[in-house]
Amino acid sequence: MFAEVADQTGTLLDPEKLTIVWARRFAYYKRPDLITRDLKDLQAILEDSKKPVQIIWAGKPYPLDQQAVDLFNKLVKLSQSMNNLAVVTGYELKLSKLLKDGADIWLNTPIVTREASGTSGMTAGMNGAVNFSTDDGWICEFSRHGKNSFLIPKADSKLSDHDRDEHDRKSFFNILEKEILPTYYNKPSKWADIMLEGMNDIHDYFESGRMVDEYYKLLY
Repeated sequence: MFAEVADQTGTLLDPEKLTIVWARRFAYYKRPDLITRDLKDLQAILEDSKKPVQIIWAGKPYPLDQQAVDLFNKLVKLSQSMNNLAVVTGYELKLSKLLKDGADIWLNTPIVTREASGTSGMTAGMNGAVNFSTDDGWICEFSRHGKNSFLIPKADSKLSDHDRDEHDRKSFFNILEKEILPTYYNKPSKWADIMLEGMNDIHDYFESGRMVDEYYKLLY
């Protein structure tokens, strides 16, 4: 994964640092830029010498979705001006596998109620990435916060769009700084337990046998 990022962008990331990956269809409602909306907060985690973070985005916006294209270009420009950030183009099978093999955190930030499923989190989790997501899609059935994943709590439905986004962004940084980073850097055995819990829970429950069984028993 790190070699592919270097080949595409020229950015040399460190395999020893906590690596967050946001990679999927580049749609506006998925808010790929959410954690970048306050550069002071972002810069603080990127420049922390004791518990450093690096972030990779990957995807390909639909050419006629101008909002998504603008977001992609914004992140590319940002990655060129700040250390420990990279944006790679595409999300084909080979690149998807590399990202899921190399990610420590698999980040998903859709607006709650708009995520259909979010299946990339399942395959990422099966490959040892720890899911960190807003509470929507498949993760609602799966997440046990701090045990097999990390979950951004739902915002009050009465909030404005801006306040909802701020709630989710601040929750991301709060959980990252108070729970994820101390565990990853100071308690590696606990981090390994969270990885394994996620892998096992996905393997046992999110598979085609369950799908066929539920189609037969519940639908037909």
